[in-house]
Amino acid sequence: MTGVPGDGEETDPPMSADSTEQNSEIVVLDNGVPTAARVYDVMLDGKDNYAIDREVANASLAVMPELKEIALHNRAILHRVVRHLAAEEGITQFLDLGSGLPTVENTHEVAQGVNPDARVAYVDVDPIVLVHGRALLADNVNTRVITADIRKPAEVLEHPDVRDFIDFGKPVCVMLCGILHHLLDEEDPQGVVDTLREAVPSGSYFFITNFTRLSDAPESDELERVLLSQLGTGRVRTPAELARFFDGLELLSPGIVPLPLWRPDEIVTDATTVAARFMTGGVARKP
Repeated sequence: MTGVPGDGEETDPPMSADSTEQNSEIVVLDNGVPTAARVYDVMLDGKDNYAIDREVANASLAVMPELKEIALHNRAILHRVVRHLAAEEGITQFLDLGSGLPTVENTHEVAQGVNPDARVAYVDVDPIVLVHGRALLADNVNTRVITADIRKPAEVLEHPDVRDFIDFGKPVCVMLCGILHHLLDEEDPQGVVDTLREAVPSGSYFFITNFTRLSDAPESDELERVLLSQLGTGRVRTPAELARFFDGLELLSPGIVPLPLWRPDEIVTDATTVAARFMTGGVARKP
C-alpha cells in the first residue's frame, strides 16, 4: 500500500463517500469517527484512512514512536502462524476476527498459498472493511467478508455468512490478532474467548495477540490513556491477563512471548526493545 498523506493533507481517500452499495447492501461510512481498523491502516502506511484516524495515530505515535514497527511485528507473526497452521497442522478454515482493512499478504493469501482450498472468513465491525474486502475478493470463492461485532460472539457465530461457510464440525483457527485490546474490561473479552472456544471442535486453534503492559516502560500506560480518550478502545493488559485468554487450551511452543520471538524466520538480534516487547501473543490448540 502507498504511504499515509503528509501533515496538513486534507484530502480523504477515494472511499470517503457517505455510503456505497455492495451486493444490494447499503454500507454507511462515517469519516468523522475514528476506527481501530483505519488507525491500524495508518500504522501500516496504508491509504484507506481518514484525517480523524491519522489524528489518533499521530497522538499515539507521539507517546510511543515504535508503534509502526509494532504493527509490522503483528503482521509478521500473523503470516508465520497462518503458514504454520496451514502447512504443518492441516488447518483449512480460518476465522479472522477484527481482521481490519486488506493490506499486503492477507490471511487468505498466506493460507491459500499453502492450500488453495483453505477457507478464510474475515469479520470486522467497521463497514469500510466490507467495502474494500468484497472489492478485493470478488473472484475468490474461498473467502468471505462479514460485518459483525465480536463483542457479540454468539451473533458472529450465527451470522449466515459464517454459519454457511465455516464447518464447525471440523477444526478452525480462531484469529484474535490485535483485537482483544480493543475490547474494554466491561465488554467481557474473556467471555468472548470462552464463547468462541466452546463453539469450535477439538483440534481447533486460537491465535491471540494483545498490547502488553511493560513495568519498565511507563509509555505503555500513557498510550492506553491516549487510545481510550481518542479512540475509545485500547486496553493494555498484563502478561497474566493475556495468559487467561488461553485457559482450557494447550499452548504451542514457545508459549506466550513477544511477537518477534514466536517461531521467527530469522535470528532475533534484540528482543529487549519496547517495539519487540509491547505486543505479546501465542497460539494454542483446543484439546
